[in-house]
Amino acid sequence: MKIAIIGAGASGLFAGGILSEKHEVTIFDKNEKCGKKLYITGKGRCNLTNNCSQEQFLANTVNGSKFMFSSIHQFSPQDIIDFFEKHGLKTKTERGGRVFPASDKSSDVIKTLQKFCSNCQIKLKEEVLDICFVASENLFKILTSKAVYYFDRVIVATGGQTYSSTGSSGDGYKFAKAFGHKIMPIQPGLVPIELEDKFIKQIQGVTLKNVSLNAVADGKKFSFFGEMLFTDRGISGPIALTMSSFINRAKAIELAIDFKPALTKEMLEKRVLKDVQNNLNKTMGNFVNLFLPRSVGEVLLQRLKIDSHQKVNEFTAAGRKDFIALVKNFTLNFKSLYPLDSGIITSGGVVLDQINPKTMESKLQKGLYFIGEVLAVDCLTGGYNLTSAFATAYSCAVNLK
Repeated sequence: MKIAIIGAGASGLFAGGILSEKHEVTIFDKNEKCGKKLYITGKGRCNLTNNCSQEQFLANTVNGSKFMFSSIHQFSPQDIIDFFEKHGLKTKTERGGRVFPASDKSSDVIKTLQKFCSNCQIKLKEEVLDICFVASENLFKILTSKAVYYFDRVIVATGGQTYSSTGSSGDGYKFAKAFGHKIMPIQPGLVPIELEDKFIKQIQGVTLKNVSLNAVADGKKFSFFGEMLFTDRGISGPIALTMSSFINRAKAIELAIDFKPALTKEMLEKRVLKDVQNNLNKTMGNFVNLFLPRSVGEVLLQRLKIDSHQKVNEFTAAGRKDFIALVKNFTLNFKSLYPLDSGIITSGGVVLDQINPKTMESKLQKGLYFIGEVLAVDCLTGGYNLTSAFATAYSCAVNLK
């Protein structure tokens, strides 16, 4: 059987390697090299999966967890680790279960996948322009920038629409639409959040640890605990990126930071009162530094209209109450998410109810398959998105008929 795979990324290469054991496989990619997006994944280290259970993976899938149930049980995160180890790539597990190549080089992941695809014909710098099904011949006709080809089966593994410099320009959505598939509207996923607040310029570059970022988005509440940082335009860091994937389709968004989520208001009140009594002759600027980074504390004092040179012994009960309320609920003025091209992944894609979750075959066109990020599946950071790519590729490859 002659099989075409559109896209030489993680899912395309992995599916190609499996299928080439029994079939004639051709992989097309518009780029000059394979796995261009993989090179920059995980800041160039390639967080290739997460050493977690199938249930944990599904819990970290924002869109498409029900759809992914079958494929993740066919090919688990442990299976991904075993595959790379078996093919000569040593791996290591870091904080949060993140799995990286022991060499810390994404290029080693790509080399492993390319070696696995040694029986495939890989056509680089050849863009696929159009795919159609010729019913009279029961074949797919593929028009590229260089030639016309005919195949028995076609697998679309073009990725999403983020990092367009790596070739992810949304071609897969165009091919899907041509066969009648619906596309879940594209939004950036795992992307920084832009704010209206002018104080951002004062505190850009400041990192906060052990805080909670809270949101009410179209009436739904979300809260994430951990680390975040202020940029020149808003907020980024793990919990801000995570939050973006949950609010990227909402119209009304309210954001706030709880700087001391481990303390209730009552506990914080006792601590503030104790620190006031122990620091009566300090300035308020120095006092807030006991709770927050100095520049962030300055912003709080400005919002409370308290002079940073004021002495702590002038800090009234009403002032303390307002301070505690602000520490526990420091509101932010949401403006927008950063642009699509800033997103780590694309949220949205080929609508899942038109795809067979066990085989990745289109329910609208026999012999046409969709795998990887082109599907409307998106996960949180930590290796889960590449896990999805490998799992869907495996399900497609082993079940393709």
